[in-house]
Amino acid sequence: MGFLWALIIGGIIGWLAGMIVGRDIPGGIIGNIIAGFVGAWLGTAIFGNWGPHVADFAIIPAIIGAVILVFLLSLIMKSFRRSNH
Repeated sequence: MGFLWALIIGGIIGWLAGMIVGRDIPGGIIGNIIAGFVGAWLGTAIFGNWGPHVADFAIIPAIIGAVILVFLLSLIMKSFRRSNH
């Protein structure tokens, strides 16, 4: 059951990051989950493991890390779209 909660919380974190940045994450639900997990890792690595925890995610650093990740991915995707035209 813990793994299922981690997937749900990871998906919500990725979805929130996409909403904050104003960009859709490629891959739909799977992309949201991946962005949530990678963003949580990135945020925890940069900002530490503080704040409220849900399903082993430090929520605030996880959301900040996911926002950074989604923003960087959107810049990369935009540059690829420009170079292909």
